[in-house]
Amino acid sequence: MYEVLALLLCQGCVAAASRPNVVMLMADAFDGRLTFDPGSRAVRLPFVTYLRGLGSTFTGAYTNSPICCPSRAALWSGRFVHLTQSWNNYKCLDANATTWMDALEKSGYQTERMGKLDFTSGSHSVSNRVEAWTRDSGLLLSQEGRPVTQLVGDASTVRVMTKDWEATDRAAWWIQRRAASSSPSRPFALYLGLNLPHTYRTDSLGPTAGGSTFRTSPYWLKKVASALISIPKWLPVSSMHPVDSYSTFTKNCSGDFTQGEIRNIRAFYYAMCAEADAMLGQVISALRTTGLLNNTVVIFTADHGDLAMEHRQYYKMSMFEGSSHVPLLITGPRLASGLQLDQPVSLVDLYPTVLELAGIPAPGGLSGHSLLPLISRSGARSQKLRPDWVLSEYHGCNANASTYMLRTGRWKYIAYADGLSIPPQLFDLTVDKEELHDVVRKFPGVRADLDERLRSIVDYPSVSKAVRLYNKQQFVVWRQSLGRNYSQVIAALRWHVDWQKDVTSNERAIDDWLNSPQYFN
Repeated sequence: MYEVLALLLCQGCVAAASRPNVVMLMADAFDGRLTFDPGSRAVRLPFVTYLRGLGSTFTGAYTNSPICCPSRAALWSGRFVHLTQSWNNYKCLDANATTWMDALEKSGYQTERMGKLDFTSGSHSVSNRVEAWTRDSGLLLSQEGRPVTQLVGDASTVRVMTKDWEATDRAAWWIQRRAASSSPSRPFALYLGLNLPHTYRTDSLGPTAGGSTFRTSPYWLKKVASALISIPKWLPVSSMHPVDSYSTFTKNCSGDFTQGEIRNIRAFYYAMCAEADAMLGQVISALRTTGLLNNTVVIFTADHGDLAMEHRQYYKMSMFEGSSHVPLLITGPRLASGLQLDQPVSLVDLYPTVLELAGIPAPGGLSGHSLLPLISRSGARSQKLRPDWVLSEYHGCNANASTYMLRTGRWKYIAYADGLSIPPQLFDLTVDKEELHDVVRKFPGVRADLDERLRSIVDYPSVSKAVRLYNKQQFVVWRQSLGRNYSQVIAALRWHVDWQKDVTSNERAIDDWLNSPQYFN
């Protein structure tokens, strides 16, 4: 009996040892096209290039919501945004929600999370909780500062985003300590979240300001080939879709920009991507020098991208490629190398992928599908059919309607609100990579087919109604919490200058909106 027990324990050790370590690095606002598109030649990303050769690159990877917290909630939970009801940067997952890392830990993995997490509710400012209601009230807020650049340090200044470097140092040290541990048979999972290349807060705009400063040093700008930076084409403001023009206004981009300003903003953004790439490199170096890389799955991705002045916008909160397309590179033992795949995938796929890598059965109710059958050297195929589409949705501020994107084949279909009050958009990305030609009227049959498919995935008019109700309820709760200070606080919000002149009118307009019975219909 003891011999049998010893044999079983030994087999358990072998099984544990054969399970790979998992290291996931998630950047913030990293345009996924920089990992494969020819435009990536404008910036040197040596460690992204290294991962491309070592593993698999997904060229059709998208966020499930182009904003930080809801996107990360989808990643950590493996469920679509309308299922988690992660409506904005204030409302995301409950603190006790079960994540893929919880499942790994329960199965025996040693786990560690470092850096930016940002997937549970309540972690963002009042603006993210309250200002989303403005899109329904008819008021306009200049929610962001005009995008600007800031050069710091000199040609030897490597560590611009010190907070990220500190987290990266801790991650490398943790890997080194893990390699020297006395239990090498126990696999580990490490998550490192970066802030870069997210824009920095513009301090001159006050504590509630968003991030509108592209900041870097001469050291990183040297990694950028300015001559190869493209200047994006813009539609006239009068020709923009109403949601896009609203976003342009609230992002403070409706004014004039010189080509020099645009090129500079894009150069600084690319330089910030290069700094994030170096952090990825430090993690890879720690794995290599400790001998752990050969038994570690490395995943590099991001929560969303950054428009970097495409479509007369910066930041995210849009379904345009620069905002919704994310990097996804995966390398590891028994996985294919030098592989490039164009299948549509999204962040919810990472939950079941990580679980399958660890030999853990996936729970029911997940929105994603394991990517392992696509990249495994064994050529194993999952019995569960992978859909040929991805879904992304957005419900937060800087857009005046809930937004739903269905990406499949050559098409990107974008529907809004109830599907009736705001016209949808349709882009053929095979011939219109810049997304300047909305062909929704040209292809009514395609529109009807894609809208029917979208509704079969999510009842988006009902979801939009639920979001509007939540926004109003949250505003009422916030207003009541202010008591007599309400007038003072509401006047201090980032009002557009025309509204700021008359606070009394602002309050009256808000009251009219709150008392409108149509809001609940």
